[in-house]
Amino acid sequence: MTNESREQSVDEPPIAKRLILGDPLASTDSDEHLLPKKRALPIFASDALSSVAYAPQELLLILLTGGLAFLAFAPWVAVAVVVLLIVVVISYRQLIKAYPSGGGDYEVARKNLGEVPGVIVAAALLVDYVLTVSVSVASGVDNIISALPGLNPFRVELAVGFVILIVIVNLRGVREASTAFAIPTYIFIGSVAVMIVVGLFETVTGNAPVASSAQYAVEAQNITQAAVILLILRAFSSGCSALTGVEAVSNGVQAFRQPKVRNAQTTLALMGGIAILLFSGLTALALVSGVHYAENPCDLIGFDCANNPQPSLMAQVSSAVFGMNSIPFFIIQAATAVVLLLAANTAFNGFPLLGAVLARDGYAPKALNTRGDRLVYSNGMIILGLVAIGVLVIYQANLTNLIQLYIIGVFVSFTLGQIGMIRHWTRGLRALRDLPVDHRNSRSARVEAFGLRKGLVINSLGATMTASVLVIVTITKFTHGAWLVFLAIPVLSFLMVGVNRYYRDVEHEIAMDDRIHFGSSGDVALILVNKLQKPVVKAVDYALAAKHDKTFAVHIAVTKEDAAALEAEWRAHRMPIPLKIIESPYRMYASPIAEFIKRYRQQHGPAVVTVYLPQYIVGHWWESLLHNRRARRIAQQLMLVHGVSITLVPWLLDSSELIYGRRSRALPGDDRAGRGAAPEVHRVGRRAIRPAGPPAPADASSEQPRVG
Repeated sequence: MTNESREQSVDEPPIAKRLILGDPLASTDSDEHLLPKKRALPIFASDALSSVAYAPQELLLILLTGGLAFLAFAPWVAVAVVVLLIVVVISYRQLIKAYPSGGGDYEVARKNLGEVPGVIVAAALLVDYVLTVSVSVASGVDNIISALPGLNPFRVELAVGFVILIVIVNLRGVREASTAFAIPTYIFIGSVAVMIVVGLFETVTGNAPVASSAQYAVEAQNITQAAVILLILRAFSSGCSALTGVEAVSNGVQAFRQPKVRNAQTTLALMGGIAILLFSGLTALALVSGVHYAENPCDLIGFDCANNPQPSLMAQVSSAVFGMNSIPFFIIQAATAVVLLLAANTAFNGFPLLGAVLARDGYAPKALNTRGDRLVYSNGMIILGLVAIGVLVIYQANLTNLIQLYIIGVFVSFTLGQIGMIRHWTRGLRALRDLPVDHRNSRSARVEAFGLRKGLVINSLGATMTASVLVIVTITKFTHGAWLVFLAIPVLSFLMVGVNRYYRDVEHEIAMDDRIHFGSSGDVALILVNKLQKPVVKAVDYALAAKHDKTFAVHIAVTKEDAAALEAEWRAHRMPIPLKIIESPYRMYASPIAEFIKRYRQQHGPAVVTVYLPQYIVGHWWESLLHNRRARRIAQQLMLVHGVSITLVPWLLDSSELIYGRRSRALPGDDRAGRGAAPEVHRVGRRAIRPAGPPAPADASSEQPRVG
């Protein structure tokens, strides 16, 4: 194997990683992976589009707790949801135009309302993205079980497996994910649209479809007038889950092709229009066919809840329109399940992008702003997947329980984002009023003023409606589990502010100033020696090549017998540097070395000290368990000593060939010392280690002879 191929093999990713994720992509290829509108729609809109599969279901579920008579309120609740969706879509078109950098509500709130509101929005969105994955996957598994009831005992396992699969697909890159997700999303849109058209046509022609649950009565509860209003508001809040995912487009503007703003606005409008049509049509068909979906299946009088899982609303409507176990029924169920699972993909685009923005602003670990091999923010994706899996396991992938936690975060961000946009437009109008009269009356200024006023009106309406919904959602969901979200958001906000303060303090601490003095009196190298072996000789060779003023070998003597044996062996092999023995009866290593450095500096001045530590490089994971890894522990402790730098000198064991494609190298000086010829010239970094002559005897003077 040539040196070039060896160096290349070090940088190559493991075979398993390449098989799962694909070959790494160059940073210069990033523009090729930007999304056109037809691919951006399934990537960013799958959450909002798929929510029509469970939003009508949750709306009817809440109303049915009051009895069948409450279904009369369903059309009006659905209309309120549609109006709100229209307002939010129009509002976010304005936000995309004003803030196209991809920060979305977080950027708007931080720039217009201040740090704390911005951090609260970011925390709310991060929480909501986690719940988006959990709810979408749980709903997708629900639809799979509706078609295949025998899988019900494996609900949690299926949910966790699907999250892992989605993570892997997203780690392969945006272009691969858009290709994988586009076909199921468009099949879902087309199949549900056909079902709605066919179902409404049958209704108009006098052959209305009938759902399998239409025959089951529901025992009505005795509720007061106040409880009636609260029930309707709770149904509205559950129906508002159809709005989730709208914000994802504003967070992902930078993923679109040029012109980014126009393409993002068009995608948002398409998403909103399709979601409204599917939500309205599915709700209408559910009411026409008499779908009865209860929070507790045993509340349905006549339904065998002990032996059968309750079919989802989508399953009941599709079976009513096309017939149970028909081909269209299975197509719709399959498409619904897949698109619900893929709806989690919206979060896997929004969460990493928002995490990268937060990392750039110093509110999240900088690792979230690092792109992986496939030019995606892989760290954010992995974190999101792990947290979502934890939520699914804790809640046993139960959609009804998870939905109670949902949409709180998104409406917090909606509201603060819209209020921030009001401040944005108000600031723009104030700036126009401060212009000279002739500039203020110019045609361009009047056009700009009209645009600012239009944006102010739209976002004022959006802020009013989203704030009202936030209050409703808070009141109706708080005691049903949403209190956990209200706890998570401030805790996460506090942590993000803490991270920001930490980064700020570090930047202040390491900032350059003119008080720094350069130069130290002396340059000393210490090579730590346990036994005289090849890795130690290699470290000695490195230290001598660096030409320090003084070079010592240091042995921490735990027992006098080991120290005496090492001294004898050191003399026998005529090592070219002196050996210092430091006794350590309490078996400590780093502190005796630190004390030695302190005493040396007291005698010879503030020298710079370089400590060389030999370290094994192994090829099998289990080999690392068989070595004590003392070198790394010593290095971590010595790093706390001022003026000390650490050099880890790797020694590649034969097993490391599995990773690096090369074997252990011969000792420096073996050839000319008569201990066997080296088979080839070996390279360490950029420097070749060539056969060297016999070393000279050890000398205590500051000028040490070189090996070879």
